[in-house]
Amino acid sequence: LFPYTTLFRSKRTNQRRNYRNVSSQFGGITMNALEIKNLTKTYPGFKLDNLNLVLPSGCIMGLVGVNGAGKSTTIKLILGMTAADSGSISILGKDSRENISLLKQDIGVVPDEIGLPGCMTAVQTGKVMRATFNNWDDSLYGETLRKLNLPLDKPFKDFSRGMKMKLGIAVALSHHPKLLILDEATSGLDPLVRDEVVDIFGEFTRDENHSVLISSHIVSDLEKICDYIAFLDNGKLILCDEKDALLERYGLIQCTKDELNSLQPSAIIGSKSSPYGEKALVLREALNRNMTVSPVSIEDLFIYMVKGEN
Repeated sequence: LFPYTTLFRSKRTNQRRNYRNVSSQFGGITMNALEIKNLTKTYPGFKLDNLNLVLPSGCIMGLVGVNGAGKSTTIKLILGMTAADSGSISILGKDSRENISLLKQDIGVVPDEIGLPGCMTAVQTGKVMRATFNNWDDSLYGETLRKLNLPLDKPFKDFSRGMKMKLGIAVALSHHPKLLILDEATSGLDPLVRDEVVDIFGEFTRDENHSVLISSHIVSDLEKICDYIAFLDNGKLILCDEKDALLERYGLIQCTKDELNSLQPSAIIGSKSSPYGEKALVLREALNRNMTVSPVSIEDLFIYMVKGEN
């Protein structure tokens, strides 16, 4: 059975940056949790094109894109579920092509659909996982099941979607992974379950050696929890940066058509027209100081970059 996992929790980017700086000053060894270089994979009608990503240790990266943008393809390549046409992937400082079987002991994964046999209970699942993972922790698994209020003897097929996801989370955490990967696992969960998940993984993210890659087309989920945001569109990486830096760099303006046309083209990232005027995503530093600029959300940023005119 393949490992599962997930993670939700917002972190202060400055804390992460300060930790890495202090570690460097005192001779500590910092390592990127994930390094993707020139990764390419071609399918009929789709191409993941020359993807480059770096996930620093101790950080959470949100991989954002509409359905079909290449998020799941990227995760399958990371996990060795399919082979790349070209490029390289390093996980926890090791080449994934040579060490993927060993590395899977340190990776927890929660996919969109938790693939457990319908007849298995939570207790039986724990027994199977004990034989699967070298670092399986029965005590931690039992504690997590209690925190998540999951039944011990109920068949998996009778679980709700939220219960299935929580069981996948319990499995993912109970073998002490260093890298957690979440592939569209929040889709379809109600707000209460999402909030519960945030609290549960808050403790996990306190360890600076733990890192997380989360893919989702629900951008609002990622804005709450991520240190870094990477935008994928039609197989291409269109943007990757620290979340706080993105929110500081970009803004939204509401103006007339003439006012929009008076701006430098380089200042306008994307715009939308409506009967009430023009709304545009802009670079703050390229605007006149007397122009009113509203804060932008990560969701707005993604929408304007992918669908906005210009």
